[in-house]
Amino acid sequence: MPTLTKLVSMQEAAEHNSKDDCWVVIHGKVYDVTSYIDEHPGGDDVFLDAKGKDAKEEFDDAGHSQDARDLMEKFCVGELDPSATTIPEPQIPSNKADVVQKIKDLPTQYWAVPGAVVCIAVIVGFLYLRK
Repeated sequence: MPTLTKLVSMQEAAEHNSKDDCWVVIHGKVYDVTSYIDEHPGGDDVFLDAKGKDAKEEFDDAGHSQDARDLMEKFCVGELDPSATTIPEPQIPSNKADVVQKIKDLPTQYWAVPGAVVCIAVIVGFLYLRK
């Protein structure tokens, strides 16, 4: 009887992105490397930098041995769901007028506080010099 393979979306794999809960995707397979992260010769940054993508190029470029490839199999939790291989991009507002207005308002927001501070400093300076 064949073993059922869990399908994991890239978004689900990317949510496991901390040292205490780390999944990586390599060659379409998803691995839970949480228990191995401290033992990895390349350090934990290698795993944490691989979130949200298939890290097959990074894995292959590192020149892993066959022993390393065999070790990986015990960490496999499933295969990447081919119907959802990317993390959804953030939604950009469709109303361009709102976006343009927000850009126009930025200088006002950034200059309001410093302008008020300068005005108060000038007034306090004149009041101080008057005495």
